[in-house]
Amino acid sequence: MVKPFILVFLLLGATLAFAGEESFYPIETLASPQGVSFEVSGLDTLPDGRVAITLRKGELWLLDDSGETPTYKRVAEALHEPLGVLWHNHSYYVAQRGELSRLIDCDGDDVIDEYRTITEDWGLTGNYHEYAYGPKLDLNGNLWITLNQTIGKKIEKDNRWRGWGVTVDEHGNLTPECCGMRSPCGLGTNATGEMFFTDQQGNWVPAGTLHQLKRGAFYGHTDSLEHCDREGSPMKKPEKVEANIPIPEAKEKNPFLSLPAVWFPYRKAGMSATDIACDTTGGAFGPFQDQMLVGDFTEAKIHRVFLERVRGEYQGACFPFRSGFQSAVVRMTWGKDGCLYVGETNRGWNSIGTASYGLQKVSWNGETPFEIKEMRTKPNGFLLTFTQPLDPASAGNPESYRMSSYTYEYHPQYGSDEIDTNQLKVLSVELKPDRRSALLEVEGLRRYYVHELHAEGVRSEGGEPLLHPEAYYTLNNLSP
Repeated sequence: MVKPFILVFLLLGATLAFAGEESFYPIETLASPQGVSFEVSGLDTLPDGRVAITLRKGELWLLDDSGETPTYKRVAEALHEPLGVLWHNHSYYVAQRGELSRLIDCDGDDVIDEYRTITEDWGLTGNYHEYAYGPKLDLNGNLWITLNQTIGKKIEKDNRWRGWGVTVDEHGNLTPECCGMRSPCGLGTNATGEMFFTDQQGNWVPAGTLHQLKRGAFYGHTDSLEHCDREGSPMKKPEKVEANIPIPEAKEKNPFLSLPAVWFPYRKAGMSATDIACDTTGGAFGPFQDQMLVGDFTEAKIHRVFLERVRGEYQGACFPFRSGFQSAVVRMTWGKDGCLYVGETNRGWNSIGTASYGLQKVSWNGETPFEIKEMRTKPNGFLLTFTQPLDPASAGNPESYRMSSYTYEYHPQYGSDEIDTNQLKVLSVELKPDRRSALLEVEGLRRYYVHELHAEGVRSEGGEPLLHPEAYYTLNNLSP
């Protein structure tokens, strides 16, 4: 039995952690249309500031949040499980389960008059897990869609391009681009317009991931390789995929395997990654301009990702950002005022929270939290940049930091434990003249390992502890 004073302490600690986030990034719950199961599955912001919203059970709504209370209008229905919406070419592009559709309001009355099929050139067997996510637009004007892998029994054999990322051009031509995905729920660009996706832990995917979408890439899930023999595939099917080995060895034996830019360690950094929103608000959302925010389904959270390019490839760190959402975070979009709209549905699966679905928004209140802003790899360690000036005594002390590294097993089983864990020694800390940066000399860096940092001992110039002292850096390439 937990003693009463211990229980009070634990509850107080949890309350303080939540209040810390709330004091910088408050969450507002928006009222939903009465009598509607508002399971948000897609979000996009229109040029006039209204927000397009798809619901999982087949509707398209418009939100006007400019007044004292939000107002909604349903503009389309009878869609088949739309899991994304994009305002493009003065119309709505929606990825339904079996097709990419263009929904057109011809007379401007906010009611869809015309439904056009742009493409339906992917397989659909009736398996419950065959979701289609997107679309999102890249710099070349192509629409990206990611197709969930068929999991479990296939009712028919027409499951072409399952587990693939595909592009669709303005004429409706579908091009298969890359494969090896399991459940690629999130799509989004970085600050320079390059497309990324998230995947969720399961068979062949040992923990949640963030990958750059690249033509001809294979991301690890082997079921999708059966489509390499189809016309239009940009890659040949490997003769063999070596498995049941640690990730670093798997990369060595399968050089065609494309590893994540960032791993989201299971439970430590969420359990099922979802949407991607790059902060392009110009500072309206705080000090993390050009960084990515990534949602999480099961833990109803948002994580923050800093990326850098090392030896021509992206890698970087994920950090906690905001917890306490009412349901599974599935979709996000930026409001014109710099707020972040967060669409939620747990689809009847388990997620932390007080509701099964809904719509919330997060705003920055103008106060800067004390956080690790960036984590960059260096030849013998990491350079940490902070959002506030540092206290030299604590930040310059190697004992203020703890680090470890680990990897995962590449295998067809569901998920993986952390394996081959090493405790790393922080040998020295050099504070930079700007008093916002610290160079950590770390013994024993390892390529293709996650490097986990805890900086509980660091204090700001004003004596504050870090709001989130944890960081998880994916080290694919050692710094030159």
